[in-house]
Amino acid sequence: MAELRPSGAPGPTAPPAPGPTAPPAFASLFPPGLHAIYGECRRLYPDQPNPLQVTAIVKYWLGGPDPLDYVSMYRNVGSPSANIPEHWHYISFGLSDLYGDNRVHEFTGTDGPSGFGFELTFRLKRETGESAPPTWPAELMQGLARYVFQSENTFCSGDHVSWHSPLDNSESRIQHMLLTEDPQMQPVQTPFGVVTFLQIVGVCTEELHSAQQWNGQGILELLRTVPVAGGPWLITDMRRGETIFEIDPHLQERVDKGIETDGSNLSGVSAKCAWDDLSRPPEDDEDSRSICIGTQPRRLSGKDTEQIRETLRRGLEINSKPVLPPINPQRQNGLAHDRAPSRKDSLESDSSTAIIPHELIRTRQLESVHLKFNQESGALIPLCLRGRLLHGRHFTYKSITGDMAITFVSTGVEGAFATEEHPYAAHGPWLQVRRPFFFSLLPFIDFLAHPSSSPLAALGGTPSWEAGHERLLDSGPGACV
Repeated sequence: MAELRPSGAPGPTAPPAPGPTAPPAFASLFPPGLHAIYGECRRLYPDQPNPLQVTAIVKYWLGGPDPLDYVSMYRNVGSPSANIPEHWHYISFGLSDLYGDNRVHEFTGTDGPSGFGFELTFRLKRETGESAPPTWPAELMQGLARYVFQSENTFCSGDHVSWHSPLDNSESRIQHMLLTEDPQMQPVQTPFGVVTFLQIVGVCTEELHSAQQWNGQGILELLRTVPVAGGPWLITDMRRGETIFEIDPHLQERVDKGIETDGSNLSGVSAKCAWDDLSRPPEDDEDSRSICIGTQPRRLSGKDTEQIRETLRRGLEINSKPVLPPINPQRQNGLAHDRAPSRKDSLESDSSTAIIPHELIRTRQLESVHLKFNQESGALIPLCLRGRLLHGRHFTYKSITGDMAITFVSTGVEGAFATEEHPYAAHGPWLQVRRPFFFSLLPFIDFLAHPSSSPLAALGGTPSWEAGHERLLDSGPGACV
């Protein structure tokens, strides 16, 4: 539970916010990490020393459900001449280390990240006549924070969150999120490490799909060019009724060209997925749609075979350019990394590290495997194949219900334990499937998107999907987060 009050209101754990020049005696009583972030807020909003705050009544470190101790809400006048409307600016406190005494985050020194290394912000367009900020964004931020604390996956600029519901529980088309650097908040050096500020940006479903197929940074840049869709500061307008592609159809051409040239920078997702070695029966054959690949495929009719051949032909025509140079990053723990990993990285961008499984003794080579995905996970297979593997990259599905993971790798990816001779290989719960054997999945792309028209439907019906849908950040049935 949370309550709304001015940040200067009395409370058991929320003293008034001092500025950067607070008296030393008072500052010594104020949590140093909190004091440092408040200093950045006071720099930006010197005329709002005591903004309204949503405060967790029972703090997370006392057993409460909300990881964020506070969410402060400021009124930002914007800049009409620069197409920046007046809006509410929300800033979280709690993903970074506020206290430095290990009550929430382990203190690891001043040189690295403080806590998870970031706080969340959100900019919501102010409605005419609105005198106080809506509080629903604070609960949205708490939801994202719960995911981070429970999974220890951090967010990066360009990441996306599949939410599948209007962010404010209305009828809005804004139902998903992208993340980017806050345009005004500067990184803060605290006594417990560095804190950066990641801004939540509300987007429509079509914009989310484009971010998945291409990359989040590219879609963020397009949003910045459309004032009513975010503008330079990427301000979310929950009343926006059109996507950027409906506002300016030429933007779709830029996305299509970017996909063709760059592929996708989405290197993996947290998802509902599972795999079985077909040397033993699958454990649960009815909870999700399944794909079997291996040495003994089921026999199809001539009509079904022609449908698969046509689908494969279309898939190969998607990208007629040479494959991009193979991934050759620093290797660590047998996996490819694009940068030094922090605490535990998100799987939502190419700059993020892949999932690291348990240390295991040996690699098992498998004859055939049984892959299982829920609807949203399966719908990303075309992206995996066409946007990643055809460009010489890799893609990982990490199960949200356990340690199981499935990584598809192309020939040029270093650190892979699946080989040309043994294209299906496993380290414990971590499976790798190697190109060119992934082409056997291309016939099922239409099946995943349109199950009633799939060749499997002619073989006695298709297994039913789970009721509802999966949120990236929801460990239960029926959103990155």
